[in-house]
Amino acid sequence: MKKLEKRAVLCLLLAAVLFAGLCVFVVKFVLVGDDWATYYANSHIYDSGRLSIGKIYDVNGNILAKNGGGIVKYSSDKETRMATVHAVGDMDGNISTSAESAFKDKLVGYNTLTGVYSITGKGNDITLTIDKDICKTAYEALGSYNGCVGVYNYKTGEIICMVSKPTLDPADPPSTVESGTYINKFLSGTITPGSIFKLLTSAAAIENLDDLSSWTYTCSGTRYINGEKITCTQAHGTVNFRSALAKSCNCGFSELTQEIGASTMKSYVKKCGLTTSYDIDGVHNAKGSFEFPSNATLNLAWAGIGQWKDQLNPCSMLVYLSAIANDGKGTVPKLIHSSLGTSEKTNQMIDSATATKLRSMMRNNVTSEYGQYNYPGLKIYAKSGTAEVYNKNPNAWFAGFIKNSNYPYAFIVCVEDSGYGSAVAGPVANKVLQKLVSTSTAASN
Repeated sequence: MKKLEKRAVLCLLLAAVLFAGLCVFVVKFVLVGDDWATYYANSHIYDSGRLSIGKIYDVNGNILAKNGGGIVKYSSDKETRMATVHAVGDMDGNISTSAESAFKDKLVGYNTLTGVYSITGKGNDITLTIDKDICKTAYEALGSYNGCVGVYNYKTGEIICMVSKPTLDPADPPSTVESGTYINKFLSGTITPGSIFKLLTSAAAIENLDDLSSWTYTCSGTRYINGEKITCTQAHGTVNFRSALAKSCNCGFSELTQEIGASTMKSYVKKCGLTTSYDIDGVHNAKGSFEFPSNATLNLAWAGIGQWKDQLNPCSMLVYLSAIANDGKGTVPKLIHSSLGTSEKTNQMIDSATATKLRSMMRNNVTSEYGQYNYPGLKIYAKSGTAEVYNKNPNAWFAGFIKNSNYPYAFIVCVEDSGYGSAVAGPVANKVLQKLVSTSTAASN
C-alpha cells in the first residue's frame, strides 16, 4: 500500500511538472511565437537568408520594398532608397528598427492560429506612415551633413518623415560603410541636445519657481561658478525669462537651473518622457540619459542648458514637443498606417497653462530672433540649439511645431558637426515643412 501511495505521489508530481511546462510553453508561444515562426531557418518564408514574401509601401501607396527570390526590390529612385532605408531596411537586416527587421511577423502574415501559412503564400503588405517625398526632401536638405530629421502628426502620432545620415543605397550597398550608417538616429540615437533642452528647464521653472514673472538676469557673456565659467555666445544684457529663452542665454538659464534644483530637474526629464522608451508599433526608441549632480553646482548648471552629460533621443523630444502643442499630453508615435485614425496619449507631462506659456515663448523665439521671414507662410513655434561637441564643430538643432489644425506637425532637426542652431538647422526644417504643407494642401483640394 505504501509503495502505491509513493507511486501515486510521484505520478502527481510528474503531472504537475508536465502541466507547468505546458503552461510555460503556451505563454511563450503567445508572447514570442512570432519570433519562432520568423526564424531564418524557416525556408517557407526565407530564400537565401532573406524574406521571400511581403511588400512595404509608404503612406501614399508608393512601393518601397518587395521581397522575393532572395533579394529585395526597392524603389527605382536612388535618393528615395537612401532617404527611406532606415525606415524600410537593408537586405541583410542590419537596421534593427527597420520594417524589414522589426515587422517581419506582419510581412509574413503571422498569427497564433495559422502561423505563417497563407492560402496565396504571398504574405502581407504593410503600409508605413512615412511619406517618401517628404523623406527625400529631408535627405536633400541635410546635404553633405550627417544628422537626422523627424516629423510627425502630433494629433494622430503618425511619423511622416524619419531620415538619418550617414545612409546607404540598399540596392547597391558599399563594401564598407561609414560608422553609424546602420543606426536610425531618430529612433536609436542619443545626442547632446544643447539649448533645445531649455524647453524642459523652462517647464520646470514655470511650475516650480514662484517669482518667475519678476525674474531678471544681467548677462555679461560669462558667469562664474566656483571659479569656473558658464559662457554665452555674446553679452545679452538684462533679460527676463521670456527673452532669456529667445536669446538662449546660458548664463541666465544656469542660474534658473540652480534655483530649480537637481532633484526637480531629474523628476522633469522623467515626467516629460525624455527617459522613456516608447512602444512604436513594436519598435522601441532609445532612452535619453541625464545627470543632475546635487553636489556639483557647475555641472548641474551645464546640465540645465543641455550640455554636461545630457543625451537626448530625438523621438522622445518630439513627443515632448507634442505635449506643448497638445496642452500638456503627448502623442505616442506610430509607424504603421491605420485608417482608424486612433492615437495613444501619454500621461499629463506639463500643466495646460504651462503649455500655453511655452507656446507663447516659442512663438516669440521665431518672431524676435529667428526671423519669421525665414519661414514664409508657416506659423511655427520653435527653439534652436547649438550643442558643443569635443574636437568638432557644434551640432545644430531646430525643434518645434506648427500650431494649425490643418497642419498639426511637430519637427526636430539635428545637423551634426555643422554650426549654430537656427542658422544651419532652421533652413532644413523650413524646406521639409514647406514641402509637407504644400503636399497636404494639394491633397485636400
